[in-house]
Amino acid sequence: MNNTINNYTDREKSWLTFNARVLQEANDESVPLLDRFRFLGIFSNNLDEFFRVRYAAIRRMSFERVESEKILGVPAEQLLKEITEIVIEQQAESLRILSEIEKKLESENIFIINEKQVTKEQEIFIHDYFIQNVSPAVVTIMLNDLDEFPLLKDTSGYLAVKLVMKSKNNFPFSSKEIRYAVVEIPNTVNRFVVLPSNSEKQYIILLDDVIRCDLNNIFNIFDYESISAHMIKITRDAQLEFDSDLSKSLMEKISNSVKERRVGEPVRFVYDQSIENDTLSFFLKGMGIDSSDSVIPGGRYHNRRDYMNFPNLGRYDLLYKENLPLPVPGLSLEGSILERIKKKDYLLYAPYQSFSYIIKFLREAALDPKVVSIKITLYRLAKNSQIVSSLINAAKNGKKVTVQIELQARFDEESNISYSEQMQTEGIELIFGVKGLKVHSKICVIERLEEGKVKRYGLVSTGNFNENSAKIYTDVTLFTSNNEILKDAAKIFDFFDVNYRVHRYKHLIVSPHYTRSRFNKLIDREISNALLGKEAYIKLKMNSISDFKMTDKLYESSNAGVKIQLIIRGICCLIPGLKGISENIEAISIVDNYLEHSRIYIFANDGNPDVFISSADFMTRNLDSRVEVTCPIYDSEIKKELIETFEIGWKANVKARIHSADLLNNYRKRNDEKPFRAQQEMYNFYQNKLDVIAEDVQ
Repeated sequence: MNNTINNYTDREKSWLTFNARVLQEANDESVPLLDRFRFLGIFSNNLDEFFRVRYAAIRRMSFERVESEKILGVPAEQLLKEITEIVIEQQAESLRILSEIEKKLESENIFIINEKQVTKEQEIFIHDYFIQNVSPAVVTIMLNDLDEFPLLKDTSGYLAVKLVMKSKNNFPFSSKEIRYAVVEIPNTVNRFVVLPSNSEKQYIILLDDVIRCDLNNIFNIFDYESISAHMIKITRDAQLEFDSDLSKSLMEKISNSVKERRVGEPVRFVYDQSIENDTLSFFLKGMGIDSSDSVIPGGRYHNRRDYMNFPNLGRYDLLYKENLPLPVPGLSLEGSILERIKKKDYLLYAPYQSFSYIIKFLREAALDPKVVSIKITLYRLAKNSQIVSSLINAAKNGKKVTVQIELQARFDEESNISYSEQMQTEGIELIFGVKGLKVHSKICVIERLEEGKVKRYGLVSTGNFNENSAKIYTDVTLFTSNNEILKDAAKIFDFFDVNYRVHRYKHLIVSPHYTRSRFNKLIDREISNALLGKEAYIKLKMNSISDFKMTDKLYESSNAGVKIQLIIRGICCLIPGLKGISENIEAISIVDNYLEHSRIYIFANDGNPDVFISSADFMTRNLDSRVEVTCPIYDSEIKKELIETFEIGWKANVKARIHSADLLNNYRKRNDEKPFRAQQEMYNFYQNKLDVIAEDVQ
């Protein structure tokens, strides 16, 4: 199986290799047991999205007969087959890991049991639980007599049920009627049911098996002699299709399109490999699943993304120790945050430091009589978002609030439509972006009247303004009152309003108009410096690099002698260490307790480093097809801090894997150094900063 095309790693295989790193965490015995379950859930959730988006896109290429080989490097049909082979192998590994974790939990007196292992007392509890909690939410459909097979949702798991009916006569060899049914496992009931126990032992049964326990309760009107139930799961193409009706608003079109997504073409079918052949054939035929779809044999349970919410059972000793978010030195959640920002810039690095400062920033602006306007871009929001609450509060206080909200943020469309309607009702002015461009930038500009003049305060971030994801995503946010930066940020909101006018920016680097060319110039400068014998290096931390032109530019700089260090969490189409191509490039991926999401770019500039934070990765969509913002860091202390945090990541030798052409995910080893776990060291770095300040005060 060839993983490379013309000195690039295949994008889809690189992504699957990233997900294999997540699976490595589930397999890592140094990870606490219950957190290993969480990584299994993340692995499964990632895979669901991959099939709904990337696999589905390649499948469409194969049907539409586009020149897939030019785009993908191989025929689409071949790539689909190779992806399926990789996923089958990964699924088998995930089942092995799941079994191993369950066995280790037993030594901790935690037992996950099925319907055949319950005691009489547990059976009574389960039956009552089923009647009270599960039965009202269960949807059961008999299939044999339907003219059309029912639509199965890709957000749910199902039990494929086979009933062998009793013979209607006494002839021993007469064929027996077989009926098929499908039971939807309800999403509204917790997947993991904790059973009562009178001992130190704790027992959990999956909702699937609660239903299996009470199958007779569901099908007791049928005279059957045997019944079996096996789990199946379907994944559908998640592409949104928009109609061209000019009378409909964008919000209405997206809302309709999201509804249509529910009937998207199936692209993956996962089934319990112990299912009978006739039952499997019945469901495959009924659902119209053929050889172009990915049919994957699995274990007894699917939808393993639910393991992200496995109950902790009060066993905090089986979870990572929680590091409480630290304060940002110099900022206070008590006094005025705007007055502090007026004097100097501050950097917030979540989740090591508290996201509460961003909420405080907006809440203060909502109440401050001198604040006249707030402008902000929103991409993904938390459930019950405090950000939205703060903006509504500001509108109620007479501020002019303008929100650019991205209605096409994948899988957040419904949530963002709901928030849009809520904000519109409260008098907030909404902007729905630019036709043909997603708005992925994370910026906020506040205008305040001070001594008769407008003074700006703002935020530029690498991550979404989302207080929930800020607990698990690493992101940096700049708090600034630098008018040069914020004047540029205000121009971006003008661009949202008047799309045909392309603004010039003196400080911010903005996609889709300037990011590619500006980064090319920054790389060219390093090439020139290297050729002149000056200090030349490039240090980049991002989620993904898949743009071939940017990859070629880094290859060019490597050949010129520029030393390049890359911390790439996910897709990495660039191949380090190729002779005559990328010998001066090293690349690692860090996968640990937090999701590495911050984007930090450092260029040597002959000893006077240029440092940037960005919402953009080196992906074609970020460079050419989205509104992205890259912000220069001018404050010398913050610049130094970001360089130091990059170095902490670069020293990683515990959770760091090496990007390579063979896609083996080998751990990085540094035999001459002690173990260095970057995320914990990052927390220690910020804790030490506070300790130094405390000592100075004393």
